[in-house]
Amino acid sequence: MTNEQDSSRQDEQHRALTHAFRRSELTLQQLWTRYFALGGDAGPVEVEAYLHGLMPLPASQRDTLAHAVNERLDELTWPQRVPYTFRAGTGGPRTGPLAGLVALLDGMHQAPPEHLPAVAARAGLALGLRITIYLVDYEQSLLHPLGDAANPTPLGVDSSLPGRAFRTVEVVPSTTGGPARLWVPLLDGVERLGVLEVVPPEGADLHDPDLRLRCRWLSSLIGHLATITTHYGDGLDAVRLQRPRTPAADLIYQLLPPLTAAVDSFAVAGVLEPCYEVGGDAFDYALSAGTASLAIFDAVGHTMRSGFVAAAALAASRSTRRVGHGLFEQARAMDETINGQFPRGAFATGVLAELDLAGGRLRYVNAGHPPPLLLRSGKVVKTLGGGRRPPFGLGTGELTVAEEVLQSGDWIVLHTDGVTEARDPDGEFFGEARLTDFLEREAASGHPPPETARRLVKAVLAHQNGVLQDDASVLLARWIRPGELSV
Repeated sequence: MTNEQDSSRQDEQHRALTHAFRRSELTLQQLWTRYFALGGDAGPVEVEAYLHGLMPLPASQRDTLAHAVNERLDELTWPQRVPYTFRAGTGGPRTGPLAGLVALLDGMHQAPPEHLPAVAARAGLALGLRITIYLVDYEQSLLHPLGDAANPTPLGVDSSLPGRAFRTVEVVPSTTGGPARLWVPLLDGVERLGVLEVVPPEGADLHDPDLRLRCRWLSSLIGHLATITTHYGDGLDAVRLQRPRTPAADLIYQLLPPLTAAVDSFAVAGVLEPCYEVGGDAFDYALSAGTASLAIFDAVGHTMRSGFVAAAALAASRSTRRVGHGLFEQARAMDETINGQFPRGAFATGVLAELDLAGGRLRYVNAGHPPPLLLRSGKVVKTLGGGRRPPFGLGTGELTVAEEVLQSGDWIVLHTDGVTEARDPDGEFFGEARLTDFLEREAASGHPPPETARRLVKAVLAHQNGVLQDDASVLLARWIRPGELSV
C-alpha cells in the first residue's frame, strides 16, 4: 500500500469515526472508558485530540477506538460501521471445520427459520458430512425430520436408535438400514431439541474422535440457531406442534424458561402436561454462579383465566427476583399482583425455593402446594413440609421460610397435584407411593434430570390412559457440591 493510499484510509476511518461518535450518544468520557476496557492505552486528552484532528494515533489504537464505537452502534442497531485499518480477507475459509461453522452463521443471517435444514446441509458438506435435522415434538414422543429428508417418517423417542441418542444424550452409531451414520443429540446448551443424522464419507471410522468432535460442534451451533430462529417465525414450531395449543397453553409456553438448564454443580429440568391444553401450571428457575432459584405454580381452575393467574404469578416473582429481592418479597409481590388483577378469589398454589450452590443450603416457601420431595442416594428420604402459608393471592398470613441442608448428589422434586391425583379408569390415584417408587427406580437407572422428568410425565399419562383430567407438571433439580463430579 502506498503512503497516499494509507493516508486516504486513515482519513476515511477518521471521518467515519467522528460521524459515528456523534450518533453514538456517548460522552467523551464514556467512549474513552469503553476504549480503555478494550486495551486502548491513549489517554482521554489524546483521544479527544484525535477526534478533533489535532494529533494522530497508531493504527492499533485507531482500530481499538473504532471497535469501541462499533460496539455501541451494535447496541443501537445502527447499520453503519467504522472501518478498521486491518481489513479481513474477503474469501473466508473454504474447507475444514471453520468453513462449516461459518457457513452456518452466514447462511442463517437474516434467514427465516425454515431455511435452517438447507443451511445446515450446506455447512455439513463443507465438512464432508451429510446432515439431516430431526426435531422432537412438544410431547417428546417423536423425532420429526426437517426439510427434504430421505426418510420423512417421524422416529419414536422410545423405540428407535435416534430416540436412544435423544434419551441418553450420547452419540449412537448405526451401520444397518442404509449407509453408516451417527445419531447425534441436538442440543442448545443442555436443552434437548432433537437429533442430527450425520452420514460421513464411505469408509469413515464412526468412532473417530475428530469426527465426533466436529459433530458436537455442529450440534451445538445448529441447536443454538434452532432456538434463536424459533423466536423469529413459526417454521420450526409448525414441525414440533402436532396439534394446536389452546390459548392458555400458548400463553404459558411463551413464558417458560428452557425445559433444561445446568451450571457446573446444578441441573434442572421441567415438563408440563398436557402440553397442548395446560391451563394453570407453570414453572420457573434462575441460575447464577452462586444461587439457583426454583418456582412451580398451579393456578386454580383450568381455563384461560387460570393461565392469566399463572402468568401473573410468574411475572410478579420474576420482576421481584431480578432486582435482588428474596422469598419474602417475591411472595408479597405475587399476593399483591393476583389480588390487584383478579379480585374475585383467584389464587395459585406454589413453591418458591433458593439454593446456595456453594454449601447446599435450601430455603423454601410452600403456598398450599404439594410438598417437595428429597431424593438422596437413590431413595426418597424426606418430604419437605415446612414453610407453609396460604396460596398466593389469598394473603401472606404468617410467612415462614423453611430450610434444609442438602448433601452432594441430592435431588429436589417439585410437582403439581395433577401428578399424584391422576386417576386410572377404576378411580385409583397415581399417588405418592407410586411417585416415590418411580423416582427410586429412575435414580437406580442413572437417567439425567430431563429424561427422568419426561419419563415421569409419560408414566402419569399412561396411568390415566393418555388423557389427563388436570395439569401435571414436574420440576426436578440435582445438586452436586462444587469440586466433586460434574452434573
